[in-house]
Amino acid sequence: MKLPPLKIGNLIAPIPLIQGGMSVRVSTSALAAPVASCGGIGVIGGSGIDVRELRDDIRRAKEKSSGVIAVNIMYAMKNFYELVVGSIEAGVDFVITGAGFSRDIFKIGKSYNIPIAMIVSSPTLAKLAERLGAAAIIVEGKEAGGHLGTDQSLRSIFPPIRKVIKKIPLIAAGGITDGYEMAEMMDTYGADGVQIASRFVLSEECDVDDAFKQAYLRAQKDDIVLTSSPVGMPGRALKTPFIDKLAQGFDLKSKVCRYQCLKKCDKHYCINERLRASRDGNIEEGLFFSGENTFKMKKILPVAEIFRQFISQAESVYKEKRTPVSAS
Repeated sequence: MKLPPLKIGNLIAPIPLIQGGMSVRVSTSALAAPVASCGGIGVIGGSGIDVRELRDDIRRAKEKSSGVIAVNIMYAMKNFYELVVGSIEAGVDFVITGAGFSRDIFKIGKSYNIPIAMIVSSPTLAKLAERLGAAAIIVEGKEAGGHLGTDQSLRSIFPPIRKVIKKIPLIAAGGITDGYEMAEMMDTYGADGVQIASRFVLSEECDVDDAFKQAYLRAQKDDIVLTSSPVGMPGRALKTPFIDKLAQGFDLKSKVCRYQCLKKCDKHYCINERLRASRDGNIEEGLFFSGENTFKMKKILPVAEIFRQFISQAESVYKEKRTPVSAS
């Protein structure tokens, strides 16, 4: 059965698949544009970079693709509102946000007529976001990479949120690695689409250093661990020498705060510095955020082939009539 399109506000993506927005400089226009051209929603990671760089990258993505381009910006960023407004002025189609909750973001979306999607992990925040004007809700479970808002699995938190969100699209995110799981979330759980991040790191178009991709390919299940973040949230990442030192209590504070990026930072290390190191392939010093199921993925593929596989797998089992599981 053919997959339905994903409608967010006045936007329509032919394929109900959002590419997760990964910062710093992991998902750039180089990745977002081909994703959008394949019919999904391409997302630029908008955290940890300056407004000018983000605007320029959005414009590049829009020039390369006529599809839907979004930006993901963490509310925890000190220049959050500047990044949001700068993205809108650059022509982004909609804004995704998480890692904190902003009420004012919905006023900005309304004033610019730009859809806002909120990443949540609870029915309470989902209902609040819908009431304030969210155009879509992304439900993210513990299986996701990066900052986590819950220690519960996607399949346990999705049903109670599905029960209370009826009027806007509900997107499932966290640990989804193939089209069969995509169809499961849409058929069994009633998702309107899925968001996938780690799979797209292992794409030819993702322009991180090859050492980053090889670290993903080498990863076994036990190599993907929970760690701490200066943001004040747990994070899921690859086990590396930096993560080992962090766990052992080494003093990893930066002597000078070069980026002044976070509203609140406990400064036990510089996350911007560590994420930039991973993007550049520095295995010793980098922080390599990773989804819980990255170990299942063993090939670097073109974005178009990733889409072909997801679509063919999902449509081979997808049913038009959904039967969402009940919230317990």
